[in-house]
Amino acid sequence: MRSERKVVLNGLPPGFLDDLPEEDQKAISAVIGTAIQFSGYDDDGRAELRFVATNGTFHTIYVDRQYIGTTRDLASLKKRRR
Repeated sequence: MRSERKVVLNGLPPGFLDDLPEEDQKAISAVIGTAIQFSGYDDDGRAELRFVATNGTFHTIYVDRQYIGTTRDLASLKKRRR
């Protein structure tokens, strides 16, 4: 079952970016702390997240649930920063 909602990518597992091309590393790093598309969970229970980089490249990444939060968490963090 696919859910089409936004979640916040709070971080990445250690070593997640290590073997990726520099362009992909930059694109993924740029969306940490922002709301991106949550598409559901894969068979291993990892969250499937999708986003479009500033250069127009579509990305899909899979991370453990511990690395995502709700957009409500993001909204409350922004309010506290003001």
